[in-house]
Amino acid sequence: MVEKRMFGGVCFLLEGNLLVGIWQNSLIARVGASRYAELLKEPYAGEFNVTGHAMTGWIMVEPDGIESDVQLRTWIDRSLEFVSTLPPKSSATARRSKRAKRHAKTDLPTD
Repeated sequence: MVEKRMFGGVCFLLEGNLLVGIWQNSLIARVGASRYAELLKEPYAGEFNVTGHAMTGWIMVEPDGIESDVQLRTWIDRSLEFVSTLPPKSSATARRSKRAKRHAKTDLPTD
């Protein structure tokens, strides 16, 4: 598990994949597309939408929905259930991705 600053808050990654994080006062939980619609119906759950487009598979849980340790643990477990199915991201993949993003911003070739 790695802690990393993302989305203007703190996130936790499992083998390079985002698991959960904090954005403003809410929890961001990565639950995957297959359970997304079901989990959006949970109390205090909503779309994670900070860019004008909801991120399917990502749930934003209001502070009241993570008030107790049991509530928080439930959301972490839901995220673990999904993220543990993802292949690990290698550090080389992460470096290539960062380099590609930098070059895309400057319109330079990635090689």
